[in-house]
Amino acid sequence: MAHATICVGFTVLQLLRRASRIFPTHSALVVLRHSAFCSCTANGTIKSKRKMDHLERTANNFRQEVISQAKVCGITDESETVKRLRLAVANKDFTFKAGQWVDFFIPGISVVGGFSICSSPGLLEREGILELAVKHTVHPPAHWIHTECTLDSEVALRVGDLHGYQEGKGNGYRMGTVKLYYSAKNTSELLFKKNILGLMNAFPGKITCHFHVTQQSSQICKELQPYVTEGRISEKELEEHVSKDTLWYICGPPPMIESISKLLSNIGVPGNCVFFEKWW
Repeated sequence: MAHATICVGFTVLQLLRRASRIFPTHSALVVLRHSAFCSCTANGTIKSKRKMDHLERTANNFRQEVISQAKVCGITDESETVKRLRLAVANKDFTFKAGQWVDFFIPGISVVGGFSICSSPGLLEREGILELAVKHTVHPPAHWIHTECTLDSEVALRVGDLHGYQEGKGNGYRMGTVKLYYSAKNTSELLFKKNILGLMNAFPGKITCHFHVTQQSSQICKELQPYVTEGRISEKELEEHVSKDTLWYICGPPPMIESISKLLSNIGVPGNCVFFEKWW
């Protein structure tokens, strides 16, 4: 039986990586059918407001033992607040699977960063390249990327959070449906929107996306207009997808996750069908 999945969250990277194997970062809700995306996020309850270090937060997560050297070979402003970092990885044995993140080591900075990978394993296989999308914050690794990182800067990487998944070869796997609700303050902050539209065209009826903008001041381009709603993701929209087969994946900052989790509970979604990553 196929299930539906809905995603709401701050990053859309997992959706793109899993759906296309090619491969975002803002508020988004993804509604998935179970067979489409089987596991990637941790379900849990926010119990503490204390800011935790990346290594402390992920201490119980699996990570590879090898730390690989890498050199910055591209820096792109994906938006006013997000940079896409392109890294040439020196270790030919370095590998990862869709949905993983890296520990990010910077010479001279004691704090270790943790960033989701926003490129595909295929790009690494073909070109030895890995990409990260990093939002500007005061956290030392992110701040370094936005203020000091230059072409040829040398860093080190270690892959973490390995999850098994079915490839669907001879095991009866059938792709379900995905509905993505993706919210940002304006369309310029809807990262990877062209990639998402490309996925919708590549998988008609299987992948759909509803963009939401909360502080749009300029006119929305014609390409995006059919998919954009001004205002926050509403309870009425999400209520349409409630069923026993629906899984809900949330990614975003803690207040957003708390708000959406409470909303889903209010409309009758069981807690064991709601998943989110605790990246704080």
